[in-house]
Amino acid sequence: MQLTGPEILRRMQQPNPNNQNNSPDIIIKPFDSKCLGSNSYDLHLGNTLGVYTTTVPYGMRPAIKYIPGRKYDMRDWFLNEDFYFDYLKNPQKYDIRNPQYLLNPCNQKSNEITMFKIPTKGLILSPNIGYLGTTLEYTETHNLFPYIDGKSSVGRNFISIHETAGRGDDGFCGQWTLEITVKYATVVYPNMRIGQIYYEEFTGERKPYNINPNSHYRGQFGPTAAAPIPVEHIR
Repeated sequence: MQLTGPEILRRMQQPNPNNQNNSPDIIIKPFDSKCLGSNSYDLHLGNTLGVYTTTVPYGMRPAIKYIPGRKYDMRDWFLNEDFYFDYLKNPQKYDIRNPQYLLNPCNQKSNEITMFKIPTKGLILSPNIGYLGTTLEYTETHNLFPYIDGKSSVGRNFISIHETAGRGDDGFCGQWTLEITVKYATVVYPNMRIGQIYYEEFTGERKPYNINPNSHYRGQFGPTAAAPIPVEHIR
């Protein structure tokens, strides 16, 4: 059963003696009552993005600083004119479908990330690159099942904020890492409303994420790279 907006607020304001430090079932920091909806709470995009270093062709920018009123073209994706003209002659060198830009989910080195800030005036994202973002908000969820999804306006601009990973866990404490992709070259801004968090009740014995020794992302802050997938899990 999904919680309504007023019930989310009640769970935030009511301490639960069954939780550590008598904390409430829901913690959202920072919190703004204007972001509380009918059955969700709006989440905002933090000011930091990450990209897997191996996925960005040498000589290309992972994103472009947005300057209102400026006209852009393909050469703006390149560090200089030499790389742009090389791209025109050798497009395969800059095509992310080229296996040289391979990601290996079982190799931690493959998941090294390059971090950069989103300027106040915005950043243009590429439809050819996946970005690791983060929510501005830190959340804690106890005795409930949290999950996030993109806002309707975000979806209608063809911005996706997660790749099958929008489901959280009872006991998750931290910022949410977002797996952001865009269909077109698209501007994003720090602190823009990027998604919504929902809460559902569940039945059964608890196995809280924050005390599970096998949990990979306990207490995460900022864009967090994927943990390596154990080889024995691959069939």
